[in-house]
Amino acid sequence: MTDRISGSAFKQMVLFGAACITIEREAINDLNVFPVPDGDTGTNMSLTIQTAATELKKNQPVSVSDAASITASALLRGARGNSGVILSLLFRGMSKHLKGMEEADGVRLAGAMKEGVTTAYGAVMKPAEGTVLTVSRLAADRAAEAAQECNSVEYVLQEAIRAGQETLAQTIDMNPVLKKAGVVDAGGKGYLVILDGMLRALRGEAIPEVTGEPAESKADFSALSEEEITFTFDTVFIVRKWENTSIEPLRAYLSTIGDCLVIGEDDEAFKVHVHTDIPGNALTEAQKYGTLELAKIENMRTQYEAVAAGRKAQSTDDLDEVERELESMEEPANAPAEKRYGFLAVCAGEGLATAFRDLGVDRIVSGGQTMNPSTEAILQEVNRTPSEVVFILPNNKNIIMAAQQCVGLTDKQVIVVPTATVPQGITAMMNVDLEGDDPQAIAEAMAEAAQAVTTAQVTYAARNSDFDGFAINEGDYLALEDGKLFGTDRSIEPLLAKLAEDAKARSAEFVTIFYGEDVTEEDARKAEAVFTDTCPDAEVSVLAGGQPVYYYIVSIE
Repeated sequence: MTDRISGSAFKQMVLFGAACITIEREAINDLNVFPVPDGDTGTNMSLTIQTAATELKKNQPVSVSDAASITASALLRGARGNSGVILSLLFRGMSKHLKGMEEADGVRLAGAMKEGVTTAYGAVMKPAEGTVLTVSRLAADRAAEAAQECNSVEYVLQEAIRAGQETLAQTIDMNPVLKKAGVVDAGGKGYLVILDGMLRALRGEAIPEVTGEPAESKADFSALSEEEITFTFDTVFIVRKWENTSIEPLRAYLSTIGDCLVIGEDDEAFKVHVHTDIPGNALTEAQKYGTLELAKIENMRTQYEAVAAGRKAQSTDDLDEVERELESMEEPANAPAEKRYGFLAVCAGEGLATAFRDLGVDRIVSGGQTMNPSTEAILQEVNRTPSEVVFILPNNKNIIMAAQQCVGLTDKQVIVVPTATVPQGITAMMNVDLEGDDPQAIAEAMAEAAQAVTTAQVTYAARNSDFDGFAINEGDYLALEDGKLFGTDRSIEPLLAKLAEDAKARSAEFVTIFYGEDVTEEDARKAEAVFTDTCPDAEVSVLAGGQPVYYYIVSIE
């Protein structure tokens, strides 16, 4: 039995835990009760801990203090969704307790687990029982008892997991929603999967092979049909930029001629990756901002044809190196504070991004439902905001905690306005009053204004469910109102009619309809007519939001 662990042992334990939850992520995702497509727990926890695994692989920590510190730091920046943030907090507390220690025995590990629970509970505004918090707390309590019985890391971890499993089984009865669905808490399950992997590492098992990483990867052309290749040319280039040059206009231009746009930038150069049908235009436009140094252009359709025929796809010799440079670019230095206040919004869809920019938002983080951005992704845009104070509008309840982790990670003052939907974020921006000197007062006024808007959304069911009295089948259309199920149907039109009637009952004065990427303008105009006819006294407008997942997002005021 292993009694003590070093830094190298802790590293292996985290790597093993990361591999285990990556393998189990879909099973954990399936525990999610809410039928709406979302950034599922298994995926978010897996992506979060993979950031720690990646960082640990770059280092050879000798002390357990160093290993825990590297893990906690990476988790903090890589946290995605509420479950990922809570996971990072559990390990942050462990790191605090293990600081300065060369090794850890059972007593110290138990103390670290207790400190992790304290840190997680302290950061959650309204801790709910029957969640990962409950599982981790009772597991840590048993760890402390076990450490007094036998001062062995292996024994302590084994007993913590045993108690955690017992608690996990009880979460069904702790939470009415879980009880009705007959499932245990997904976050608690994910945490125990990680702990079990850490225990298996202690016992000398071989780390399981992970097939199918959850992180973004290059396209598998063999899995595509040619129709799925929207733009022909995969284009990557590097430009040595001119001094004091903003490339935001270039970013806006490139987004109009292609997709899969990624731009990395430092003080001297920027690197672009884009799929487009007119790569020459992209290169020509880029040379307005600096000197072109390197470019590669590949035809994805011919690559697909080669792979489909069983041949090796042709590629430029320097493709891999250029892609690695794009992925590993360091975070840019803080943008100089050109003004007192700046704004950052999270949203998905160019139309929504444009709406926020028109209202004065400086930076956009791409993300939302099913695409919860990491703390690191939000932090990068905070640092690029040219202001002393940065207000963040998460616009999704599962992104608020990740945004809040940015506080203290930058020299800028970060204030999170807890908007849970895009309409709340837009309403908050429409009610910004920068006359006062107190940024907290400004944020409170924005938050108060956001609460006055009702958000309706139309999406589809990602899984079968019996939820809130609705028998839901995968593929059904769902209407939500302020996050709660409002109705379900096999077609969208009846749901829009019901939402319009509800808007009328609320004496709506303003109705704004943002239609998604899968909705035609013709269908959007029909939706507009439904609300106009039902609410003749309301000012009804329709805008192309371009958002995924939601066919319609409706703001009702």
